Amino acid sequence: MPPDYWQTLRLTLALAACTTALLLLLGLPLAYALAYGRSRFKPLAEAVVSLPLVLPPTVIGFYLLVAFSDSSALGRFLIEKLGVSLNFTFPGILVGSLVYSLPFMVQPLQAGFGQVPRSLREAAYTLGKSRLTTLWRVLLPNMRPALLNGLVLTFAHTLGEFGVVLMIGGSLPGTTRVASIAIYDEVQSLHYAQANAYALTLLGVAFVILVALYWFTKRDAARLS
Repeated sequence: MPPDYWQTLRLTLALAACTTALLLLLGLPLAYALAYGRSRFKPLAEAVVSLPLVLPPTVIGFYLLVAFSDSSALGRFLIEKLGVSLNFTFPGILVGSLVYSLPFMVQPLQAGFGQVPRSLREAAYTLGKSRLTTLWRVLLPNMRPALLNGLVLTFAHTLGEFGVVLMIGGSLPGTTRVASIAIYDEVQSLHYAQANAYALTLLGVAFVILVALYWFTKRDAARLS
């Protein structure tokens, strides 16, 4: 095993877990608004959410790197007013992961909201239930496969992030050096055995996650049939 294997693995899992949890909190109201909203700006909002799917990760990473630097208005505000510097820090790569993985959470949730029969939502409103109660008691239980898809896809996608994390965080052991960066560093140093240790770990985790996803999805389908 590489000397910092466990440290790198813990950092990678922490980044994926934090990104998934925060995007669930941010993605639910955003997906709800996109699913049920009638604004003429809805296509624009959907395009912005989907941008990370088509943009190279280095493009997103570059603009975030510039935005967080002390030469930008945002960067100066964060440093001078809040005492926060995001470049080459864990919070910085977390923000980058939130941006880059946003569509992997929002799009499954939006599709899930769209698949819930409208009659269920209207019946809840007719019974005097609030929007929050309807969301919690009616919508979410009826879109569990979409919710699970969003969680799994976001977590798995964050595990393999490379370009955005490299641009914003570099490769600082214990701070920003996640497994995907470690693989790159080890290959660059011709340490193929160490790179293989990280790669096999990511492969195994991704495989287990996908097996669990398909198992739960199949079980839910069988229960509803």
